[in-house]
Amino acid sequence: MPMSKLTREDVLKLAALARLELTEEEITKFQKEIAEILNYVEQLQAVDIDKLAPTYQVTGLQNVTRQDKEVDYGVSQKDLLKNLPDREGSFIKVRRVL
Repeated sequence: MPMSKLTREDVLKLAALARLELTEEEITKFQKEIAEILNYVEQLQAVDIDKLAPTYQVTGLQNVTRQDKEVDYGVSQKDLLKNLPDREGSFIKVRRVL
């Protein structure tokens, strides 16, 4: 089946897969619209891209990262944990989140 030929039954099959109920007017409308989309995809597939390098991003932006360094703020873990309302060992105990 050529891509540009889309039958009424094709539209009904797509609608059934998407669990859509279509009116006769919608079937005709979508038959035309989907055929146009498939024609455009057919045009895109015909374009020769063998000599083009893959494009991963087009903004020119780069990731900005910093070195991961340990910082000593002069406070021990024990001192920080003593202010918690509830804990279990060296872990902060919180309500379950679903």
